[in-house]
Amino acid sequence: MSKVCDICGKEPSTGCNVSHSHRRTKRRWLPNLQQVRAVVDGTSKKIRVCTACIRSGKVTKPGPVVKPVVKKEEPPSS
Repeated sequence: MSKVCDICGKEPSTGCNVSHSHRRTKRRWLPNLQQVRAVVDGTSKKIRVCTACIRSGKVTKPGPVVKPVVKKEEPPSS
């Protein structure tokens, strides 16, 4: 599974750990990805999204399923 945000494309960045004696070893900084249920093309789908996209409102979460209310007709009162 790739560690890439499905919305903004943020991916791991690389660099070095630097010790007190300045020895350098390779390391990776991973984006904070969360698996979120979101609305994609009108359907609810699970996608991997970074927290920056969630906070900025780029993800629309599906709302509750609401059944239509059917009103019953009352008999006419005389």
